[in-house]
Amino acid sequence: MNKNKITALKDLIISAEKSIENAKVILKELMDEEWIKDTSLKINLSTNGLNYYSEKDLKIIEGVFTWEEMLGSDWNKYPVAANYASKSKLVQWDKLKLSIDTTWRMTYKQIAPIERETKIWILALDKDKYQVIIDGESYNLLTAAVTHYRANIWDSISVIIPKWKKATYAALEWVIPASLD
Repeated sequence: MNKNKITALKDLIISAEKSIENAKVILKELMDEEWIKDTSLKINLSTNGLNYYSEKDLKIIEGVFTWEEMLGSDWNKYPVAANYASKSKLVQWDKLKLSIDTTWRMTYKQIAPIERETKIWILALDKDKYQVIIDGESYNLLTAAVTHYRANIWDSISVIIPKWKKATYAALEWVIPASLD
């Protein structure tokens, strides 16, 4: 009896997810301006001008880098590996192209970096999140980037942020250990 209920629930969830996906596609086609508000980021992310299509055995999705994921032009969110984001110094709002092959291997490529600026400040830790505060704005940092560069609290760090757009995250560029200051 429980097995049948679990199977029915799984089918309902799959059906609901497909309905939401289809509704998003229809809404996107009807809207003049293609955008979605991500309240966790407190910024509007635009997928305007980005595409999704098939090419040979690949599914190609263009999207906007939110920080830990890519918001695709199909309005789905795709995970971006933290080590790739930190080593590539991806910045929030960068445009990416995701290729998914028939084995579901996902490969990202940066196709249009946002205009950037570099700032230098001190690395801080707030509620288990690495942060830097620049010009009164707080920016989170990927833990993977902080550990990759072996940064410590109070080290001077150089971060990259979007030049003309509000962001909640910064990309770590380099570190000057506090012991060298």
